Formats: sequence, structure tokens, C-alpha cells
Amino acid sequence: MFISQDSPVTFKGFTLVMPAVAVGNVGQLAVDLIVSTLNMSRVGYVHTDCLIPMAGNNPYVSCKEDAEELHTPAEVYAAAELKLAVLQIRAPVVQTKSKKFCQLLVSWIKASGFSRTVVLSSSHAYQRDDQQLQGTPLRYLATPSLLKVSADALNELGWREMERVPPFPGVKDADAQPRLCIPGGGVTKGLYADSCTEDLPLAVLLLFCSEGDNVPDAFTLVNHLNDWLCLLDNPSQQSRSKWKIPTSWSLLFGSGIPPALF
Repeated sequence: MFISQDSPVTFKGFTLVMPAVAVGNVGQLAVDLIVSTLNMSRVGYVHTDCLIPMAGNNPYVSCKEDAEELHTPAEVYAAAELKLAVLQIRAPVVQTKSKKFCQLLVSWIKASGFSRTVVLSSSHAYQRDDQQLQGTPLRYLATPSLLKVSADALNELGWREMERVPPFPGVKDADAQPRLCIPGGGVTKGLYADSCTEDLPLAVLLLFCSEGDNVPDAFTLVNHLNDWLCLLDNPSQQSRSKWKIPTSWSLLFGSGIPPALF
């Protein structure tokens, strides 16, 4: 599944950050900011038929020499000095293969020896229930394996755990068990459930949002992650200026209106 670009790569003890292809593509945009700001090197890619095939130019162009590099739907970047790896996913998951994709990712994470995995995701804001409308739009989930080593750190941050909701909204039934529901979250719930089953240390950070200009949401999510992982030197400075916007973002909304129309 994972194919290294040059020499064999070891991820033992690394933290893995990856997005879920979810509403607003917030997780993918946040990962773009991490890769671009930390100037991470591409070390390989994930080859699978679970993603819609695509290819494009280098989204993190820094000079003319690398502008024409070919990039694929799922690529892995690393910063060895930070013990950090990032899996960027640029294509939607084939609907009938989402379960298989979760299993492949969990198998790779387990075999690679990552110390922890963080999934950046999002969920439809309009489908929140009453309790989810209160307070911050940010939520987290953590597997039992991660809580064994990071429960104190998460408690100190004061983060809010993703609420479970009744099977039938608005209907109170003492016998009905609340369930985890992440509408618009793509493979988020599947990855979390499989990681719990496999006893993997995994956390999900997600944001309630709507489709549109989701750049502000990406900054909110990546700053939230930075509060925990301290990827930058000044984690308390909650501003956009510390994150480097990749060149590919200039085309987020197309190439503009053709002057010939006027």
C-alpha cells in the first residue's frame, strides 16, 4: 500500500497527521498548511484503488525546478526532526470501498509503528443537536489506547469531546443507547471504530462547518491541533500569519473571471 519514494522509510515513534475527506475539505486544507509551513519532504505515496484516481502539479511549489513534479491522490510527507509524518489525501474515497480503505489505513498505521495518529475532520453544522449547538464548534474523539497516554494533556487543554446522540432525535428512551454520529465526516467514524478495535492510539479533531469558503475553518482547526502538538514555536499566537499558505490555494475558487467576457 505505502510505496517509499527513495530509500526505505521508518516511521516508528512518529506522530501521523491525516485528513478525512469531509464537508468543506477542512482537514485537507489544514494539512496543506502543515506541510507548507514546516516545508515537509515527500517520502512516498499510498497506492490504492479505494481513491478516485487523479494527478496534478506540485501543490507546494517553492521554485521552478519542482513546479512540474507529478503528484498523486495520497502522499506521505515527513519532518524527521519533529518525528512527524503527514498523509495528505486529495481525492474522494470510492463510496463502495470506504470500509476497505479504513482497514487498509489501519493496517498501515499499525505496521508502521506510529506512536499516535491524529485525524483532522469536519461535520455538517446544520445537523447538530441542541447540546452540540452550545459553546465551541470544535470537538475531539480519542481511542482508549490514546487516552492511556494522553488523557491528562487533553484534560489540561479543556477540549470538548464529541457528544453521542439519541438514535431518534428528540425522542427520549431510557433503553436506547446514544450513538456516535458524524454526518458529512466521510471515513472518520470508520477509522475511529477500527482503531478502537485494533487498540491503536488515535484521536479525531473535528469542526462543525458548512460548505463554502472554508479557509477560516482550516486555520481554526490547525491552530487547535497546534495547541496540543506544538508544531510551531509560538503555539499561543492564534493568527494566520504564522502559517504559510501553499501556492495551490490561489486556485481554490478557480482561475477567476475571464476578461474576454467583458
